[in-house]
Amino acid sequence: MKTTAPFENSASATLGEPSIAKIAALLGDHARASALTALMSDRAHTATELANLANVSKQTMSAHLAKLLESNLLAVEQQGRHRYFRLANRDVAQLLESLMNLAQRAGSHTLRPGPRAPALRYARVCYDHLAGEMGVLAFDLMQQHELLQTQGQSILLSDKGLQWLNQIGLDAAALQKQKRSFCRPCLDWSERRHHLGGALGAALLQKIFENGWAQRVGSTREVRFSAVGEAALRAWIEHGQS
Repeated sequence: MKTTAPFENSASATLGEPSIAKIAALLGDHARASALTALMSDRAHTATELANLANVSKQTMSAHLAKLLESNLLAVEQQGRHRYFRLANRDVAQLLESLMNLAQRAGSHTLRPGPRAPALRYARVCYDHLAGEMGVLAFDLMQQHELLQTQGQSILLSDKGLQWLNQIGLDAAALQKQKRSFCRPCLDWSERRHHLGGALGAALLQKIFENGWAQRVGSTREVRFSAVGEAALRAWIEHGQS
């Protein structure tokens, strides 16, 4: 007589835990990993641009991009004859940043770091917020001046921080209504300490750009601060003014 395993025909038996194998396999390819890392700049790129960055042919990169699109890791937008690729959402960016942290701790680095490596460690975009030495500095100063407060594993905006946001012209209520984390610590892969992510981190970086204290370098992740901009950022956090 045939015995039936418990729940053999139930939905719980056929629907198991989410498998990371497919995503891990996609990320494990060098060319795809290079393309995804380039898209951490939160700027769209064409297949040709990504192919050049990964040092593969356009046809090869197109095949890679199709797989990433199929797995919902990328989104694409058509403009005229060109297709522009970007990360599908912030969850993908957060996953990639976490993997960069793991790679850093495991001692896994590119064979040829290139001239921009020190600059990226100093200041870069982490999808849409500030990372690197300057990102960690800003986060540390906000904590030192009690603009942020720690509650367990969470970071909250203090009453003093709310007043500071109003002073520098940011609407905390509007930021909190966004469909994303308002204020969260993001572990920095190069500094191994936290910088500020979430809607608040993104708004602060945008404000830094608007104030002219720093600028993006081309289509890269690099952020270049002027000497005046560095001093202004410190004064901004410490006193609410530039």
